[in-house]
Parts: sequence; structure tokens; C-alpha cells
Amino acid sequence: MYTAVQENLENKASKIGILLVNLGTPDAPTPVALRRYLGEFLADPRVTELPRWLWWLILHGVILRIRPRRAAKKYQTIWTKNGSPLLSISQTQAKALAIALGDKFTVALGMRYGNPSIAAGLEKLRQANSQRIVVLPLYPQYSGSTTGSTFDAVAEVLQTWRRVPDLGFISHYHDEPAYIQALVAHIKTYWAKHGIPDKLLFSFHGVPKRFVIAGDPYFDQCQKTAQLVAAQMNLSEEKWALVFQSRFGREEWLKPYTDHTLTALGKAGLKRVDVICPGFAADCLETLEEINQENRQVFLKAGGQEFHYIPALNDKSEHIQALVALLIK
Repeated sequence: MYTAVQENLENKASKIGILLVNLGTPDAPTPVALRRYLGEFLADPRVTELPRWLWWLILHGVILRIRPRRAAKKYQTIWTKNGSPLLSISQTQAKALAIALGDKFTVALGMRYGNPSIAAGLEKLRQANSQRIVVLPLYPQYSGSTTGSTFDAVAEVLQTWRRVPDLGFISHYHDEPAYIQALVAHIKTYWAKHGIPDKLLFSFHGVPKRFVIAGDPYFDQCQKTAQLVAAQMNLSEEKWALVFQSRFGREEWLKPYTDHTLTALGKAGLKRVDVICPGFAADCLETLEEINQENRQVFLKAGGQEFHYIPALNDKSEHIQALVALLIK
């Protein structure tokens, strides 16, 4: 059954709706909340491209019996008084973007998995009489498992609306000048305060290698982002490297792996390594725990002396302005 807004919006001024989307987060750092969140996340066919019957058995028979408890312990190390870092930062980003865009726009936040949902975000825009909606997944580099999945979720909601709005969808911004400039300014500011490392690693979330072989542009876009930033900073080839984190399962994922690279650099006698994660618009488990805790120890145990994680762009003004430039160009 198709739905429509209940109130009369004929005399209500139309605004352009902006839907910011990020991956999502559990509601609490507990096994129960993680089981619910991971159940939704890992059931997405864009995330795990295996036969549904086989994956259902693996997911419910093994993964959701073991992984929620382990993941909850990790989330507990990064949880703040404001709750999930990803959610609180995303909410701040949405508020800052709304102020920067002005009265002609309405900004809503939606998470691909968990709360607030994409459906809730779209409904907020519909109630604001947004007859044009622009969806901005906060994934600078396109992958079917992230950006593609976001499109699926938006389409699933809109196919139930009686009146479908004009729709814009930003599928990537990996080489947008304002985004690259924001990263460069952010790194330079960090180095001005903390000094310059022996090597800078650009660590991106990994995907299975078979995704790229099948046509996913993710690897090329990650490479382009890193190359553009390195070029603008005049970094020589030996001063930076592209690596991939967060692999899962036994199959081959995009290489080189972040942890293997840090081990090799530590054993080679490199004293200081800095890591930045340009694919993450907001700090989250993968940056705060996996990089800044787990991989820090990997490097130090391998013989490294100093490890720095350069935070995500988060709600910094240069990041918000880059998003504005992306939306109104």
C-alpha cells in the first residue's frame, strides 16, 4: 500500500532535502544490541555475496552466536558519555551542514543499519515538503557493499511512497577538490602540532578482492584519493603507502593489509608511522579501536617507537564546507 503525508502541505514552502547516510552503529555496547545490529548488517546481500541459504546457516549458526560478545567488548572501549562516536559525530555533522546550507534546505540523518533509519530520515524530509531530495552517502569511495547498498535501501522506501520526489544520489566524491583539500589541510594541521612521521599510511576499509574483479571501482578510487593527497603534500613515494584494513573471513581481500604492513615497517626499523583513514567520514569502531588501539600495538610490538592516528575529518569546518561544495556545485 502506498503512503502519503497526512497533513496538507500545499501551502507549505518546499525545501531541498538532504539525506546524510552513514553505515550505522548498535544502540548500545552490549551483546544483545550487537546481535540485532550485526544481524541486519550481515544479512545484506550487498555485504555478503554468497548463496542466501548457505550464508543464513553460517550467520545464524555460527557468527551471531560468537561475534556479538566479542564486538561488544570492543565497542565498550570507545563508547562515550554521548553514546556511539559514529552516531554523535554524524548528528553534529548534520546540524553543522544544515546551518551552512541555510533555510532553503532541510537536512536529515539516516543510518543504513540501526537507528536512525534511512526510512526515518526520508520521512523527516517528506514532512518538510522536500519535493527534491539529494542522498549523500558519507562514503567518498564507491563500493557496492556501502554506497550501492544505500541506494537499495532508499529505493525500498521510496517505492512505498505515493508521491516520489525528484531524486539526486551522490555515488562518490573520492577525487572532489574540496574533499582532497580538506584532507590535506587536516594532515598539515596535525603535523604542525605533532611533527612529521617517517611514513604516512592511507588505510581504507577492505573489501573482498572478488568484488573488484567483478567490476567494483573501489580499489581505483581509494588509490586515486591517496595519490591526490600525496601529490598535493609533495610526499615522495617512500613517504606514504596505501593499505586496507578490516578484513573478515578466510578469502583474499584487497592488499596490502594494514596490520601486515605495520608489522613489516616496525621490523624494518621505522620509528614513527602516522595512519589516516580517508574513507571514514566520522570516527567509529574501525578507526578508534581497530586502528588506534589494535594496530597501534601491532606496530609497537614489531619494534616501532611512535604511532599516530590522525582522526577522521568528523565535524571540522573544512569537512562541512567540502560537503557543501559537493551539494551545491
